[in-house]
Amino acid sequence: MQANLSTPHAKVAAELKIVPPSKLVIEKVSKEFTRDGKKFTVLDDINLHIEEGEFVCLVGPSGCGKSTLLNLIAGLDSPTSGVIYTNGNPVYAPGRDRMMMFQEHALFPWLDVLGNVMFGLKLKPNLNDAERREVAKYYIYLVGLERFTHSAIHELSGGMRQRVALARSLAPNPNVLLMDEPFGALDALTRENLYRDLQKIWQQRKKTIVFVTHNIREAVCLGDRVLLFSPNPGKIQEEFKIDLPRLRDINNSNLSEVSSVITAALKQHLDAKGVAE
Repeated sequence: MQANLSTPHAKVAAELKIVPPSKLVIEKVSKEFTRDGKKFTVLDDINLHIEEGEFVCLVGPSGCGKSTLLNLIAGLDSPTSGVIYTNGNPVYAPGRDRMMMFQEHALFPWLDVLGNVMFGLKLKPNLNDAERREVAKYYIYLVGLERFTHSAIHELSGGMRQRVALARSLAPNPNVLLMDEPFGALDALTRENLYRDLQKIWQQRKKTIVFVTHNIREAVCLGDRVLLFSPNPGKIQEEFKIDLPRLRDINNSNLSEVSSVITAALKQHLDAKGVAE
């Protein structure tokens, strides 16, 4: 018998269903910027396929175009040439199938934790306030902050604020989660806890995740694949498939060995281009 989606309970349950993750295809994408009348190529001929539900980490020095590529996938900017597809549809603008999480939490200080997560659900016009509240509470629970549902943002630690930002990004139930160095400003212990929790959430909610970082160990801890970028212009130089069991611990010796191999490869690519780390 088909569920009656007109009732609040059924609508909330439908909203919390796991949506199929998206496949991303990036074909011959380049991006140029103009500065002082001169053109600079930030990304050059990027070709990349990301499978449904894959966790891919982009690693490289500052200025190699990692964040620019994330903005292009999000639809916040347009490539100079080439096309990006999500599930076969070209990306021309932002969409609620793709959500972005930044290094700065960008939370609203006048809203409490619940209000901030509910704000992300304004993208869901089919839900009323009561239904948005129930959906938001689920994601607050998912990130381990149920005891802080009504806390003010200034009362939270840096790690807790990033958990709220993660809950807000997950709440619209996107197919793709784009993460731009979300843990870069956090202390080591907080980051380690978030690595484990993010892996659990990824396994549970089955999202396609593209994650930008400067930290190779972080990339190996989280990613199914690690892509090495080099700058001037930004290119993908090499990729590594990470064949380690989950849940991964960043202090694991096998993870450290893989990280060392990738670090050596990145240094070799940068040395070949005469780039300082």
